[in-house]
Amino acid sequence: MIDPSKQFPDDSGVAKREIDRDSLFLKADLRFSATKEQGEVRIRNLSAGGLMAEAPVQVARGDKLDVNLRNVGWVPGTVAWVAEGRIGIAFDHPIDPKAARKPVGQANDKDDVPFYLQKLNKQQQDSKKNLRRV
Repeated sequence: MIDPSKQFPDDSGVAKREIDRDSLFLKADLRFSATKEQGEVRIRNLSAGGLMAEAPVQVARGDKLDVNLRNVGWVPGTVAWVAEGRIGIAFDHPIDPKAARKPVGQANDKDDVPFYLQKLNKQQQDSKKNLRRV
């Protein structure tokens, strides 16, 4: 498990916190490990080691939870800090933050496209087959 106070130190032993952190606005689902309760959070910045989110939930530092990030899936983590409606989450393992920012409609593989979009794409293709040029 990752120590929430340290985020992947570089070769100099200095924690890299601000360097690889990007500001963004992304919604995600949050699930508490102990109770399995779920809620929605608004992610404001994301890095390979964690995130900062606005969350109207009651959490305490050290709480275990999972975050469902788009194109990444459920990522286990620990609440690192809590302050005025915002929480910091340290992931248990590093992720690829670029995958979470990748637009849903630009997937290269059919498995990357959500089911509801696969269905809409098929309906659109089927409707074009029935059209006739005049």
